[in-house]
Amino acid sequence: MIAAENPALLLARRLRSMRKQGWPGKRITQEQLAEAFDVSVPLISSWERSREPVLPPQHRLDAYATFFATVRSVERRPFRLLAHLTDEEQAARDSLVTELTELRSMALEGMPAEAAPPFADDLWRFPPNEDITIVCSELPRRLLEPLPFTDPEDPDFVELYRLSDLDSLLELHGHIRAANPGSNVHVRAGSSCLASDVYTSHLVLLGGVDWNHVTAEVMHRIDLPIRQQSRAEESHTGAFEVVVDENRTTFRPILRDSGNRQVLEEDIAHFYRSHNPFNRKRTVTICNGVYPRGTLGAVRALTDARFRDRNNAYLRSRFAGYHTFSLISRVHVLLGSVVTPDWTTPEFRLHEWPVEPT
Repeated sequence: MIAAENPALLLARRLRSMRKQGWPGKRITQEQLAEAFDVSVPLISSWERSREPVLPPQHRLDAYATFFATVRSVERRPFRLLAHLTDEEQAARDSLVTELTELRSMALEGMPAEAAPPFADDLWRFPPNEDITIVCSELPRRLLEPLPFTDPEDPDFVELYRLSDLDSLLELHGHIRAANPGSNVHVRAGSSCLASDVYTSHLVLLGGVDWNHVTAEVMHRIDLPIRQQSRAEESHTGAFEVVVDENRTTFRPILRDSGNRQVLEEDIAHFYRSHNPFNRKRTVTICNGVYPRGTLGAVRALTDARFRDRNNAYLRSRFAGYHTFSLISRVHVLLGSVVTPDWTTPEFRLHEWPVEPT
């Protein structure tokens, strides 16, 4: 008796064949499709691979159906998703959506149940005896050179001086160690060449895409409708962008002029938790801000004894059943001090993903 083929592999094969053979004489590369979908090439590859493919979310299958419903998607460069289809194209899209959704549903039914996120009482408590690695942003060389004790040849060299977000690191490291007494907790710099086993532990990433290369790499590989705008110079103001279909929402910090300088009144914090893209039996967590105060706000939301229980409870209720979720919040800054955000208060929550069903 011949065993039925894995539906996840059938879906991966179908996606690959659509890309390569969707139209005669038009072989679409993974790079071109990634550009049209505004995702990374490794993500497209993970959906198509012939061994242990990643299951795309439904909205990405809808995008495949839209793209391959009409040859107009590839009539000019760059290739694109069209916002409006003819009646005939819409019928083709509906047929593709039905086909791909059925394959995805069959794949989901055949998948073993995965352990739920560690929501029991503390999001920072992991299964016993599993390594945890905190990866920090690292100050660029041009900022390090004027600082004392940052030269490895200096007798007074202090290795941690080269890291950014030290207040977030101090806050989070102590909490994670206390919550996981049987686990090894390592601290690494995000601009260094890390050993491969670091990437496959529970990853906790502090800081954004400018100075933490691991954060940038992970953000490049995950399917998240959120992008962080780079700050080419320290004087520039960054932001977080949420892009859904053709709609773009930008969240920026608030600064005010004080004499001849600008003072931060409100930062933007981003908290993200999912499976580790390099080891699905471990997790990745990103705590990030436009400025370091935002990163600290994301950390303190789940470490501050006055707020962590209610914020954990909110996440447990809001994202029940999800293995991947994201929350963007505002962080008030008062006279230079971070005020811990209360995620149970709608005023603080700017964006949540996945979007709550209506």
